[in-house]
Amino acid sequence: MDRDDLIEHLKFASELGVAGVSRDTSWREREREPESSVRLQADLSTGQADLEGPDHSGSPAKAGHYVLTPIDALAAVRADIGDCTRCKLHALGRSQIVFGVGNPQADLMFVGEAPGADEDIQGIPFVGRAGQLLTKIIEAIGLKREDVYIANVIKCRPPQNRNPEPDEVEKCEPFLFQQIDIIKPKVIVALGKFGAQTLLRTLDPISRLRGRVFEYRGAKLIPTFHPAYLLRNPSSKREVWEDMKLVRKLLTEL
Repeated sequence: MDRDDLIEHLKFASELGVAGVSRDTSWREREREPESSVRLQADLSTGQADLEGPDHSGSPAKAGHYVLTPIDALAAVRADIGDCTRCKLHALGRSQIVFGVGNPQADLMFVGEAPGADEDIQGIPFVGRAGQLLTKIIEAIGLKREDVYIANVIKCRPPQNRNPEPDEVEKCEPFLFQQIDIIKPKVIVALGKFGAQTLLRTLDPISRLRGRVFEYRGAKLIPTFHPAYLLRNPSSKREVWEDMKLVRKLLTEL
């Protein structure tokens, strides 16, 4: 089985809820004869897939080992999303899925709220005016846009750019969690009130959350104002700069 076939196999098995399969034609009897099975195990969060069979001592002996690269693992998540119809947004005017973009092994990840009109057209997060400002913010701490990874809490544009609703977040945020677990960033910047409140499961305003450091899925999370907010309130750029200096300091220390 080549790499592409394996990825498709794992995705299909995951959709069916299958935790393991066997090459043995008698695999259905594995509950009664576990020693005859050969198991295929996969965990996209770690990017590992193992083909295992037992040795004579009763301990599993590896018959084969395949490690998904972060690129492959992210591609498998994107394939799993497909042309998503899990929530109502697919019928409310969205053009396409906006998955994420950037370095799949980035130390720094930015998480926004949801795609806007420009993102919905291009299929890339943060490409409008707010995205252009985000690019400048990234460059201000000595990085390039391609050095980081950028994603949103949800992958489809809500109508009229309204806030995502709870049922939409519930269906979509597991894919963001998979992205984070695959990329394993050292620092995550939550952009804006909605992104920060969703990730941190809080109702605290962004003015209270920003500038603080939270532990989150193995990373340091720093909330800050959304670039779109800065376009309307340029006086807050100073506070965002303070937050980004903290980000730069953490990246250096970590």
